[in-house]
Amino acid sequence: MKFQLAINLERMDDSQDMAEVARHTLEMVQMADQGGFNIAWAAEHHALEMTIAPNPFSILTWWADHTDRIRLGTAVVVAPYWHPIELAGEAAFVDLISGGRLEFGIGSGAYQREFDRMQPGLKQTDGWRYMHEMLPALKALWAGDYEHDGEFWSFPTSTSVPKPVQKPHPPIWVAARAPITYDYAVKHGCHIVSWPLTRSFSEAELYKSRLDEAMDAHPGAERPIFAMMRHTAVYDSKDEWEIPVKAAQRQLSQFENLFKNLGDVEDGFPRSIPFDELGNRDEYDPKMLSENLMFGTPDEVIAKLKRYEDLGVDEFVYYASMGLGLKEQKRSLELFCSEVIPAFS
Repeated sequence: MKFQLAINLERMDDSQDMAEVARHTLEMVQMADQGGFNIAWAAEHHALEMTIAPNPFSILTWWADHTDRIRLGTAVVVAPYWHPIELAGEAAFVDLISGGRLEFGIGSGAYQREFDRMQPGLKQTDGWRYMHEMLPALKALWAGDYEHDGEFWSFPTSTSVPKPVQKPHPPIWVAARAPITYDYAVKHGCHIVSWPLTRSFSEAELYKSRLDEAMDAHPGAERPIFAMMRHTAVYDSKDEWEIPVKAAQRQLSQFENLFKNLGDVEDGFPRSIPFDELGNRDEYDPKMLSENLMFGTPDEVIAKLKRYEDLGVDEFVYYASMGLGLKEQKRSLELFCSEVIPAFS
């Protein structure tokens, strides 16, 4: 099993200094670079303090200049917010200046709130249609001259400038939960990042079954890399278990606000939704979060990860952004690098 780091610049409230958050985020990526992680992922989000990522390529350019070996990925660029020529060139430029380290993740978008600002009038549930038109256009632009006449974009003969260092193009990843996306990934040669949210291990088993079904539907197709993401926190003593749980509850209550498009966001900070207002309260039970998420002492985390490895997960995505204190975040990553990763060498 290999390991990936997903990390955002994040502020849960305005008491956190932006410069300190930025410095911390870079230091975490540098720790992952030296500690044996395979990929570091940057997201794309807009006008939200809990995920500060207005342009993932800017973030990756920053990281590339301060790391040596770790690969650098977008998880994910939101297809409806981009023009194909612009996206092809931005991605290829990062591949160039990073020495061919780009991993290209693309998706359809998460929150209706962002669509209302970035693509007014577009429903989030229709975002996948843009991704399906975008990806073939990107591959063609990376290859050479290409003319496009599609449903969402049209342009005369053009090409990507610069071209990617990696040939024929950087590895492509999609975020997948629905069966249609697993089928699309297998059919088009994309790797897969899955996220069971806060749900039990049975959700991970469900996603693996969807990959198996997609492979059965496309005999002869190359099996994609299957990665799975979980909120992660490693701590020294078992009696510390409530610290990451409380942090996750706070972050997830803001996530619910965005996911349900409640519109209650002030100066970029979503209001935390009280748990008694949630219809899925069981998903935020402290014991359930402690059990289902990648929380625990090094030995406990190793045991949890072995289940994912046995299931067929190729790479585990350590999701570091969950509102945990900066000191606790660093100690967690330090323990993961020094005690957890060696168990899978």
